[in-house]
Amino acid sequence: MLQRYDERNADLRYWVNGRLLHRDEPGISPFDSVVQGGDGVWEGLRLYRGAIFGLGAHLARLRRSATALGFGVIPSDDAIIEAVKETLRANRMYDGVHVRLTLTRGRKVTSGMDPRLNTEGPTLIVLAEHKPPVYDTAGLTLVTASVRRPGPDVLDPKIHHNNLLNSILAKIEANVAGADDALMLDGRGFVAETNATHLFAVAGGALVTPTTAACPEGITRQTVLELAAADGIPAAVRDVSLTEMYTADEVFCTGTMGEIAAVTTIDGRMIGTGQVGELTRRIAKRYQEHAAANGVRISDETVPG
Repeated sequence: MLQRYDERNADLRYWVNGRLLHRDEPGISPFDSVVQGGDGVWEGLRLYRGAIFGLGAHLARLRRSATALGFGVIPSDDAIIEAVKETLRANRMYDGVHVRLTLTRGRKVTSGMDPRLNTEGPTLIVLAEHKPPVYDTAGLTLVTASVRRPGPDVLDPKIHHNNLLNSILAKIEANVAGADDALMLDGRGFVAETNATHLFAVAGGALVTPTTAACPEGITRQTVLELAAADGIPAAVRDVSLTEMYTADEVFCTGTMGEIAAVTTIDGRMIGTGQVGELTRRIAKRYQEHAAANGVRISDETVPG
């Protein structure tokens, strides 16, 4: 699975601290903390017909992450929303859009790790792209990576930070194996997540998903749990072994950029019938309808055409 370039993004403009720049124009200083050490936090948002689903939850997670990292200044939600609005307006974007928010500690006076070297900050970046859900809905293939997801004793996963090397190394293993993504275990050997999404298994008509002891708290994951409860679908959050994934009736992954996508093969084992399962289809449809109907309106552009 490789994301495709969309020609509609050829002349997009992105936002950096009040400036709208063409995608080919540099906007980040080499002294910025995110360049120096991955010292930043981020969120991915999806725009459905002028509205962003889960906006409040995403901004709250961004704020929690920046607070945990001790950022001196964190922009208000209103300021961030206005930056997103300006970016969408400049690009005339309304639907089928992925927005990447990045907030860094800011610019350093000289190269170095010490946050006391940051004399200007923070840096807020808004990158919006025309981008459909990125996963093949016909079914994904996963392989288990040798790279483990760290727990809070190493780097607390509740901080949604920009240092993604752990996940990138796992993704490299998946690429080499010819798989779509990597399944990652925690330090104890239980399933954590994929390199980019959360995982659910279906067994006997009920859902089970790993705890967030070694992975971020997913907004899409939480929405699926809430929708399952509303629809009377049993769901459990607990430690899940790799064997349980192999022997599940269905497996699917969740995430803002990919929504709900079935997993049909893990480590060469066919999951269930090897096809997208009935409950996966039901939950995917339910999530898409819910997300499209319950967003915060943020773009007044009309649908092109």
